[in-house]
Amino acid sequence: MAAKTLTIDGHLVSARPGETLLEAIREAGIYIPTLCHLDGLSDVGACRLCLVEIEGQRRLQPACMTMVSEGMVVHTATPRLQNYRRQIIELLFAERNHVCAVCVASGNCELQRLAAMVGMDHVRYEYLSPACPVDISHPRFGIDHNRCVLCTRCVRACDEIEGVHTWDVAGRGVDARVITDMNQPWGTSTTCTSCGKCQLACPTGAIFPRGVTVGERPHDSERIALIVEARKQRW
Repeated sequence: MAAKTLTIDGHLVSARPGETLLEAIREAGIYIPTLCHLDGLSDVGACRLCLVEIEGQRRLQPACMTMVSEGMVVHTATPRLQNYRRQIIELLFAERNHVCAVCVASGNCELQRLAAMVGMDHVRYEYLSPACPVDISHPRFGIDHNRCVLCTRCVRACDEIEGVHTWDVAGRGVDARVITDMNQPWGTSTTCTSCGKCQLACPTGAIFPRGVTVGERPHDSERIALIVEARKQRW
């Protein structure tokens, strides 16, 4: 099928049919922030950080869920978009208890990096400060719900790559939490294989190896895409 030609931030770009705007934007060497997207996993459009403006459309569209089409004119970094992205980051910080100074992922955290990128030096919204538990019942890993941003990367990695679907999401709105096996303690899970893919996929310090302290959680989310590609080569 013929390639699609579109304009992104004033540059003519060719994209393959069936590609998402996010793929086309990144292949063109243009940076666009994401949090719920991870190479190797399906996209869900949850974080809304990759919203773009498409001429002729009133609403902003998530680049990860929008397919390229011939003649599209796309803007990725307008003042409107930059304002929205900062608001989203601030709301994520306000919704839970993100205290970078005592977080195991400090210095290796995608949320922290995005906050610096958008110039966030304070939060304009009232902190909800929910009482979120920390589950260290698993012998190898722990989960701190205070750090979770509900990107569902752990859920998708567990389901799509490991194939056991230990993780899921329960609750609605500010009460939503990722859970294991019908909301049982992680250490009692009968489906978890202790593979660690959820920990690899996590963009923050929410899921961590037990025994790490401040700033010691490594950031290895790129390994998810390597695992997927290696499986393709094998089969």
